[in-house]
Amino acid sequence: MEQEQELQAGPLEMVVAGSAKAPAASHEPEVEVEADEWKSIDFAAMAKKDFVTLLKELTKETDVRKIDFVLKESRHHFDELRDRSRAEALLRFQAEGGLADDFDYRPDDVDIAFDATYRLLRDKRNQFFKNQELQRAENLYKKQQLLEQLRHLVDGEDSGSSFNAFKNIQQEWKATGPVGPAYARELWASYHALVDRFYDHRNIYFELKELDRKKNLVAKIELCERAEQLAKIDSIREAVKELNELHEEFRHIGPVPAEDKEALWTRFKAASDGVYARRDAHVEELQKQLGANLQAKEQVVTEVAAFTTFQSDRIKDWNQKTQEILALQKKWESIGAVPRAKTKDINRKFWAAFKSFFNNKSGFFKKLDSERDANLKSKQALVDRARQLQDSQDWESTSNELKQLQVQWKEIGPVPEKLREKIYQEFKEACDKFFGQRRGLKEQEAASFEENLKRKQEICEQLAKHAVEKSGSLDRLHELQAQFNEIGFVPRKSMAEIRQRYNQAVEQFMNSLEGVSEKDKQKFRLEVELDGLRGDPQGGRKLQHKEQHLRKRISKAENDLATLRNNLEFFGRSKNADKVRAEFSEKIRLASEELDAMRAELKILRSVG
Repeated sequence: MEQEQELQAGPLEMVVAGSAKAPAASHEPEVEVEADEWKSIDFAAMAKKDFVTLLKELTKETDVRKIDFVLKESRHHFDELRDRSRAEALLRFQAEGGLADDFDYRPDDVDIAFDATYRLLRDKRNQFFKNQELQRAENLYKKQQLLEQLRHLVDGEDSGSSFNAFKNIQQEWKATGPVGPAYARELWASYHALVDRFYDHRNIYFELKELDRKKNLVAKIELCERAEQLAKIDSIREAVKELNELHEEFRHIGPVPAEDKEALWTRFKAASDGVYARRDAHVEELQKQLGANLQAKEQVVTEVAAFTTFQSDRIKDWNQKTQEILALQKKWESIGAVPRAKTKDINRKFWAAFKSFFNNKSGFFKKLDSERDANLKSKQALVDRARQLQDSQDWESTSNELKQLQVQWKEIGPVPEKLREKIYQEFKEACDKFFGQRRGLKEQEAASFEENLKRKQEICEQLAKHAVEKSGSLDRLHELQAQFNEIGFVPRKSMAEIRQRYNQAVEQFMNSLEGVSEKDKQKFRLEVELDGLRGDPQGGRKLQHKEQHLRKRISKAENDLATLRNNLEFFGRSKNADKVRAEFSEKIRLASEELDAMRAELKILRSVG
């Protein structure tokens, strides 16, 4: 009896990193086909919303291997994006004046959608694996039972029904799904050994065996035709997936006639090689694109590395650099995948530089927060002092001190943003309260000053009237002068005008007086002048200057008088002594009167000072 071996062919494996050609072997080697283009997804280039879209599309996926792979990869990358979003939100919160301890990051809609979809797929995957393990255990039990049946059949006596029983066992074996990897090889070896023994020991059914091999030949020819049709499928992924299924069927169909075995395998392998060739071309093009992407990302890494040494003491500069590095991040994310062997290294370089910049920025804002806290304490001290002064009635001194506080306020740097308006309003309210009260007092004073001006104008009119009617007297002049002096301040703009008008009215009044000596008039004029100096802000200095000038005149007058008296003695011995003595005596008299007047004026000045 001719011995047969059943074709053993494993799944064809598709490798993105390179192409593995199926070896030309006459014994149909094990080749694995796996549609795993999804393993080339560049998760590092995806945004958060892209992960949500990917997971939602995955809910319709039946390939649990893909679900498992994507879940494992997406979890890590999405968490990195989530951490980065949280860090950026914290930086914005701090830039707006918030404290890190007060920061509370709330997941956005994308985070919530990702987590919900992730849990759904994880449960789906876990349930699949659980069911798969249960199914594999059940399959193991069934195949062990089938092996036992096959063993009894092989060791038993030939009968008319043994071949049918053998074919039934083959069909059940094929229909039973896979078992755990730990048992698969041993089960398969036992199965084929028993099949060989069956064919070897059942010579009586050789013709049936030949018929069965011809039937297997027809089935395998059909698989070859289907494999050849894969060249017309545009999607390489779909072609590889279907080829994988064809190899699985080819593997489980029994042996064919020996004379057809090599040609059949050559045909099937040629069809498989066609898929390989398309896959290799696709992989080559993919590798070129991955290489170009790698160069583009290396350039971005070079650009972002410059940000790691950036330093500034201005918020504006940091914000500008932040916009620039975020633009580089978008550029980075827009670049496609890179070779898998380079992915981790290039990602590590980019994100290390990216995080370094934001760590430096965070350090700047921490320092800024510390300075702003110190500024807040300084400004709070100014607020406390302004509140102490806000009800003061010492208008001049308090006004000067508050103005100095305002100068200090401007010199102090900024405070935390969330407290800036509050503390400024507290300081402003304290200052406004004091200056408002002072302003109200000044308005009252201004009204009273206008009233005083009106009263002084009335006194000037009375003086003018007396001058015209010549009805005045020194007593009346003293009376009106006392009234004028008792009236308080007038508006500053009217001070010089009303003083001039008053002096003119007094002069007219005195000129109209009859029987009043010039000496008395001069004395009164001096009193009027001194009264005017009393209300002058520079009055003290003017009085001092007037007194000094008067003393100089008195000193000169005393010297002139002494000279005249000496000359009087000298000229008294001349021939015209009487005439000269009379002239000098008159000069001495006049000089003495002038000196007495000046001394009287000095006395009045000293009494005022």
